Amino acid sequence: MRQDFSGTVFATLPSMNIYRISQSNNTDYDTYDSAVVVARDEQQARHIHPDECSAAWHGAGGRWSTWADPSKVTVEYLATLPADSRLQAGAVICASFNAG
Repeated sequence: MRQDFSGTVFATLPSMNIYRISQSNNTDYDTYDSAVVVARDEQQARHIHPDECSAAWHGAGGRWSTWADPSKVTVEYLATLPADSRLQAGAVICASFNAG
């Protein structure tokens, strides 16, 4: 919680960070190798799919057809977003897709 000079109390939202997520486990054609995403923490970033569609996580036979199992995803912190940013957790800023 924070309070401005007039005495109004505001709830402080958790800070949002920018992360680079990458994987080298699934290197077939038509797969993502990395993305830049918005998340509260590394754990949340690890579970973001680069195409922003959770349905893409389930390929043939339950395999992650275009990405990788979250346990195989590498997460790198890049920056903290400014408090007035309109980006929300789960947003994909950009992604690298290897079309075949």
